[in-house]
Amino acid sequence: MSSTNRARLSSWAALTATLLAFSGFAATAKPTLYPKLKSSSVLIVDQSDSSVLYARRPELAAPIASITKLMTALVVLDARQPLDQPITITRAETDLPRSGASRLSVGTVLTRGDLMHLALMSSENRAAHALGVAYPGGLPAIVKAMNTKAAALGMTTARFVDPTGLSSENVASPEDLSKLVLAASHSAHIREYSTDERYAVRVRRHLVEFHNTDSLVANPAWNIIVQKTGYISEAGKCLVMEAVIEGRNVIIVLLDSAGRLTRVADAKRVKSWMEATVTERVQVSMR
Repeated sequence: MSSTNRARLSSWAALTATLLAFSGFAATAKPTLYPKLKSSSVLIVDQSDSSVLYARRPELAAPIASITKLMTALVVLDARQPLDQPITITRAETDLPRSGASRLSVGTVLTRGDLMHLALMSSENRAAHALGVAYPGGLPAIVKAMNTKAAALGMTTARFVDPTGLSSENVASPEDLSKLVLAASHSAHIREYSTDERYAVRVRRHLVEFHNTDSLVANPAWNIIVQKTGYISEAGKCLVMEAVIEGRNVIIVLLDSAGRLTRVADAKRVKSWMEATVTERVQVSMR
């Protein structure tokens, strides 16, 4: 974390504590200065002024799993490849390491836009791999483009070796992932695809419906601009997003959450913490 952001975080916490203590509110209620999160690495940033609201090991580079797919989508869009161009799922997509089950069988023909939609929304590994194969120059070229894009965004700890995130060698720090989320939020396609609740495509003769891997997109209490989940054993459960909370556009990075539901629970804790902090500030101002 930069010295400026460290100072902002310290000043923000100190100001909140001072206001609460001065008003007498601290004597009757416990200040919610920090959220109690269970993710190993965390970064919460107010996008409006890039101020850090909370951080835990923000500079530590770690495996990021399918969060990788945000970068895959960015470079495909940068290449201006037609989203309506048909792409065929081949046997190359079935040879992925630990990719798990997929309903995209060999021979399935989908548009590039459909593949990107499934990769971002339901974290479809075969879809992401097919995007890489169809990139000009193939997989080596898209990986090079991903690393070049990371450098351009100032992601100094980031390294990509494949477009799916199945490799544990795809790494980045929470600080760098906040930059990736911000860049992704500028794309209308990524915003739409990553926050869609469900999407149906034709797989050979059947219409197959896919669902979002992030249950929060279906929660009416949330206003999510862009999001991506991720999981491999080395990375743990991960979640990045930009969401509007209490009128503030906030970037949330949660890495290596233990437990199947912890990343979602941590996101909810962040939201509750911010809402409680705003409520406390209002009560302080009214005294």
